[in-house]
Amino acid sequence: MAHAAPAPTIVVLGDSLSAEYGLKRGSGWVELLKARLKAEKIPATVVNASISGDTTAGGRSRMATLIHHHKPTHVIIELGGNDALRGLPLDMTQTNLSAMTQAFKRTGAKVLLLGIQVPPNYGGDYTRRFADTFVAVSAAEKVPLVPFFLKGIGDVPDSATLFQADRIHPNEQAQAAMLDNVWPELKKLLK
Repeated sequence: MAHAAPAPTIVVLGDSLSAEYGLKRGSGWVELLKARLKAEKIPATVVNASISGDTTAGGRSRMATLIHHHKPTHVIIELGGNDALRGLPLDMTQTNLSAMTQAFKRTGAKVLLLGIQVPPNYGGDYTRRFADTFVAVSAAEKVPLVPFFLKGIGDVPDSATLFQADRIHPNEQAQAAMLDNVWPELKKLLK
């Protein structure tokens, strides 16, 4: 008799965009993901391991503990924005994203990368190279990528209505769109 595969454990390793920064608890996209999985009758456990202000180096330093404690079958990496805000070298961001992806893949986990884009005031060259960092890791590690996690939020004419007063963190109204950006790629990985 064949045993059913264990229910997926999805770890979200992110920063303030996934940690409900400035939002009412339970209203962020990760909580909406839990509700969507339940509605789709996918019996997954979701662990939100996101920390506001975290960088790719921070995520990399926490990765072994997350693997040990949660044994994820799926990992969503949503890190890199704070690297850019701090002006950290792009090669360091890429090295950290690659190392995390490789380590999770070695455990058998499926990895989904969420790409972030920086505002144009960083300059055209840096903006392009930063976005390309996620594309490069996705291609090299053969993992799916959501090219711009804030598509339809940060790139629309009335985007200010979808952000908190700091104009960095999406507001509660934007969280469903954030999940909608992640869901198609995640759903493929859950099959």
